[in-house]
Amino acid sequence: MSENTPRLAGYLDKQLPDLYQALSGYAEQVTAEADRTGIPRTTLELVNYRASQINGCAFCLDLHHRRAIGLGETEQRLALVPVYGEVELFNEAEKVALELAEQITRMSTARPTAELFSRARLVYSEEQISVLCMACIGINAFNRLSILSEHRVRKARSSP
Repeated sequence: MSENTPRLAGYLDKQLPDLYQALSGYAEQVTAEADRTGIPRTTLELVNYRASQINGCAFCLDLHHRRAIGLGETEQRLALVPVYGEVELFNEAEKVALELAEQITRMSTARPTAELFSRARLVYSEEQISVLCMACIGINAFNRLSILSEHRVRKARSSP
C-alpha cells in the first residue's frame, strides 16, 4: 500500500450514515446541555479547537475555527490557544476547559488529574464539568472519524 492509497474505501460518515447521525445527535445534545447549564458556546468551540489541534485533525480545526469566529471569537485568541496558560487573554473558566480538553485528549499517556478537577470545581458546577467532559469525548470521536476518513479541507471562499 503506497502513501497515496486511502486508508478506507470511503468516508465513514457516508458508509455508515446512521452511526454518523447518532454521533451528530450526541454533539447536538452536548451543545444543548452546555446551553442549558450556562457554558458559553465559545468555550465549547475552544475545547473542540484545542482537542483538534492535539489530534492533528485539519478538517475539525478548520470547522471549529470558522464556528468560533462566527460566535465572535478573535483570531488572536485562536492563534494563542496552544499557549493559553501563558497569556492573560483567557479567563480561568476557559483555561480550565482548555486543560480538560488537553488532559482528556491525552489520557492514553496520563489520566486527567484530581488537581484539575479541583480547579474546575472553583469555576464550574459538577454538571458543567460533566458536559465539558462529554464535549471532549465527542470531539475526540469526530477527530478520529475525520482523520480515518481523510476528510479534506476546502479552500475558504473569499469575502466580497
